[in-house]
This record gives sequence, C-alpha cells and structure tokens, in this order.
Amino acid sequence: MYSKAIQKLIDLFTKFPTVGPRTAARFVFYLIKLPQDKFEEFLDSLKELKTTTKLCPSCFNPFDPLLSSGQACPICEDKSRDQALLCIVEKEADLNSIENTKKYKGLYFILGGSINLRKEKNIRSCSTNTRRTLILRELRIGELKEKIKNSQFKEIIIATNPTPEGETTALFLERELKPGFAGKPGFKLTRLGRGLPVGGELEYADPDTLESALQTRK
Repeated sequence: MYSKAIQKLIDLFTKFPTVGPRTAARFVFYLIKLPQDKFEEFLDSLKELKTTTKLCPSCFNPFDPLLSSGQACPICEDKSRDQALLCIVEKEADLNSIENTKKYKGLYFILGGSINLRKEKNIRSCSTNTRRTLILRELRIGELKEKIKNSQFKEIIIATNPTPEGETTALFLERELKPGFAGKPGFKLTRLGRGLPVGGELEYADPDTLESALQTRK
C-alpha cells in the first residue's frame, strides 16, 4: 500500500496518454530518487511550460509567444506558406513530424486526438445523432469547420494515422467536410498516400516515408 502522496501522483500520471499504473509508479519513484536540485529543475520546467506556452487559436499548435506576434503561432503567421493548403493531423507530434520533412509548406489544424473506438463501441446503442454529437464534442471538428468556412482552401489533406482509430476519424471527417465543398470548383479533399505502415503513427515515421506519403496523396 503506497502512501497517500505517492498514490495521488500515480493516479495523476495514469491520466497521461498510454501510461498505465506500473509506468506511472516508475515515474513517481524516479522523482523520489532525484537530487533536490534536479527535482527543483523539473518543477521549474513544469511552471515555465504553463506560463510561456500558448495554444494557437487558429491551428491549436502550442507555441512560444516571443517567437511571433503572440496572436498566433509562427506557422500560421508565415505569409510565405501556401494559404490554400490545409493539413489536418491528430496531435502536435504529427505536425512536428510533417514539418521535419521540410516538404510541406501549407497550414495545419490539430484535431486533439482521434475517435476512441472503445468508447465508440460502448455508445453504439445510441442514435446516430447522439454518437455524432459525442464525437464532435471530443474533437475540434466544430473549430475546424469554422476555420475552413472563413478561408480560401483549395485542398485539405486528412493526415490521420494509419491506425484503426485514425482511419475511422478520417472517414468521419470526409463525411463531415465533403457536403460543405460539394460542387466547389478546383477543391480537393485528399488522404496521405502509400508508404506509411498500417497500424503505425506519423510521429514515428521517418522523413522519407512521410515525404512519400505526402507526394502520393490522393
């Protein structure tokens, strides 16, 4: 039986993505063993993260306000980027992976996750409208539609991960976005092409594989 302080931290760490109780416990005992100066450095870094990082209101990418006007992230403020091209990704690490290829010059939008298939299975008894509402609430699809409505995008790339959750999210996005562009001349709604392994994630793909997937999108 752990002490109250240890158990509380374990419970907090298990709220992190993919972190279970055993991994959370390892984190806590690692922190306990840290020298005081290193522990203080860790605490200071956490405080700095919250005080010096903002979420871009346009794409939801975390950024340092000192590196731009402070109103939006450097990518969204960069007028040299292709303003007619939008890439939709699940999470911040996916955006970073695509940027590292140095081959994509458009804008981004971070959904904040993907459709949770376990949760989806639990709500299959609900009506279609209820399920759709729950998904819209979980992801930033309302904000995405608003961004698209107020722009002149010619192509939107759905760059979700080639996982079951990513594929389900991509199909949902296609159903949600296509009606708004029906009949619009010159508009394309595309997906990443071949090269990405099924079941993998953009975060772990090498730059050459991601570049190939971008070039062969369809």
